[in-house]
Amino acid sequence: MRQHRRTLRLLGSLLLVAMAASVTGAAPAPAASPTPLDRVIPAPASVAPGGSPYRITRGTHIRVDGSRETRGVGEYLAKILRPSTGYRLPVTAQGAGGIRLRLAEGPFGAEGYRLDSGRGGVTVTAARPAGLFHGVQTLRQLLPAAVEKDSVQPGPWLVAGGTIKDTPRYGWRGAMLDVSRHFFTVEQVKRYIDQLALYKINKLHLHLSDDQGWRIAIDSWPRLATYGGSTEVGGGPGGFYTKADYREIVRYASSRYLEVVPEIDMPGHTNAALASYAELNCDGVAPPLYTGTEVGFSSLCAGKDITYDFVDDVIRELAALTPGRYLHIGGDEAHSTSHEDYVKFMDRVQPIVAKYGKTVVGWHQLTGATPAKGALAQYWGLDGTSAEEKARVVKAAQGGTGLILSPADRVYLDMKYTKDTPLGLSWAGYVEVKRSYDWDPGAYLPGVPGGAVRGVEAPMWSETLENSGHVEFMAFPRLPGVAELGWSSAASHDWERYKGRLAAQAERWDALGIEWYRSPQVPWGAGGR
Repeated sequence: MRQHRRTLRLLGSLLLVAMAASVTGAAPAPAASPTPLDRVIPAPASVAPGGSPYRITRGTHIRVDGSRETRGVGEYLAKILRPSTGYRLPVTAQGAGGIRLRLAEGPFGAEGYRLDSGRGGVTVTAARPAGLFHGVQTLRQLLPAAVEKDSVQPGPWLVAGGTIKDTPRYGWRGAMLDVSRHFFTVEQVKRYIDQLALYKINKLHLHLSDDQGWRIAIDSWPRLATYGGSTEVGGGPGGFYTKADYREIVRYASSRYLEVVPEIDMPGHTNAALASYAELNCDGVAPPLYTGTEVGFSSLCAGKDITYDFVDDVIRELAALTPGRYLHIGGDEAHSTSHEDYVKFMDRVQPIVAKYGKTVVGWHQLTGATPAKGALAQYWGLDGTSAEEKARVVKAAQGGTGLILSPADRVYLDMKYTKDTPLGLSWAGYVEVKRSYDWDPGAYLPGVPGGAVRGVEAPMWSETLENSGHVEFMAFPRLPGVAELGWSSAASHDWERYKGRLAAQAERWDALGIEWYRSPQVPWGAGGR
C-alpha cells in the first residue's frame, strides 16, 4: 500500500512538472544520469570514464560462455535484475551486445575483473569465476538502487560508459558471525551472506561453539548439540545446525564465492561442551549450562587423553563437512588454563587439524604457544594493547605466521557506535564509522612484514544481538568500510571521499530492507532515511 501511494505521488509530481513546462515554456527536468564509475564500494583499482552509457532494455540478454560457473553467475545477475526491471533478461550463449560475462586469461588474478561499458553493452571479463562474480557486484552498484527492489520500478537502467580494472589488495576479506551466544537460523545466515557478497567479502567465519552454546551436530558426541546447544545468552531456546544445515550454509556461501571458516573455540570458551560431557572436565563433574556473558572461566582438561580423542573426533567430522582450506581453533581468553597446559594443548591440537587436511587459524593468543607452519593468527587487540603482547605477534609474523587483522576497537562490529547505541558492548570503546575505516592494515602493527598481513576480518559477537535486524544495524554502515580496507589499495583510503560514497549506499540498503545506523559522521542526504 505504501508503495502504491508513493507511485501515485510520483505520477502526480511528473504530471505537474509537464503541465508547468507546457504553460511557461520551461525546460523539462534533466534526464537521469548514471552512477559514476568511481562511486562504488570497495573503491576499484582504476577507473577510466568515457563514452556513452549502456541502457538495459526489454531486449537485453545476459550472454555467457559455455562454463557452468559463468552461467551460474549470469543466472544470479538475472535473478537480481528481473523483478525490478520487469524484463526477461534471458541467460544465453548466443547473440551479441547486452551484458556479457566472459572468462579469459589476463592480469586479473583469482578475484580481479575488468568491466567495460558503452552504448553497445557491458562486458565483465575475469580469469576466474570469482572475478566475474565480484564484477557483477560492481555492476549492481552502478545501477540505480531501485534495481534491488522486488517489484517493477520505472528505471531507466543506465550503466555509465568507461572501463574499470580491479583486483583486491588482500586475499582474506572476512566477516565473522557468532552463532553461539545467540543462535541464528540457516536463512538468517544466508541473508547475511548476501549482504557480505555485495561488498566482495570472501570469507565467512562461523563461531560455532562457546560457553553459551554448541551449534554443530557431531555424530560421535551427540549431546554437544542436543544438550550443549539447547540454550543461549539470556536462557533462550538456542539451537544447532544439523550436518545438512551446515552443508547448505557452505553451499550457499560458495554460490556467493565466500569460503566458510568454521571455528571450534578451545581450550577455553568451552562450557557448553563441558556441560554436555562430564569426562571432559578435570574433576569429572559437568558444570551447569551457562547463559551469562562472562568469559575466561572454562577450560578443557589438557592433561586427559580423552580431551584429545574428543578434539580429534570434532575436527575430523567438521573437516569432512568443510571444503574450504581453513579450520579455526580459537585459543583466546583461556584464563582458566595455565600457560604450560595451553602450550601442551596447542602442540597436540594443531597437528590434528593438519591430519585432516586443514590449515590452522587461531586468535592471536596462539602466538603464545608455537604456531604450526602455515598457521594464521587473528589479531583482535586494541590500539592500547601492551607492547609485550604486540611484540609477540610481530615476532610470530616475522617467523612466517600470517596475520588476519581484526582490531577490536576498529572492526568489532558488535561495539557500540556511541554511548547511546541500544545494542552492542563497549569494552573496547565506542567505534563510530570513521574510526572503523580510518586505519591501514598494512601499517597497523609496526615491524610486521608486508607479506605477513593476509587481510582483514570484521567479527560480530552476539551477546546482545538476537535477530537479523540487530546484526544489520551493527554491520551497516561499518561493514562496507572494512570490505574496502581489505580490497582497495592503501592510496585510495581517504575518509573525506569515502563518506560521500558511503552515503550513496543508503538508498540501496533501504531497497534491500537492511536495517542501518544513521551515523552523524556521514552526509546521508535525501537518499537515506
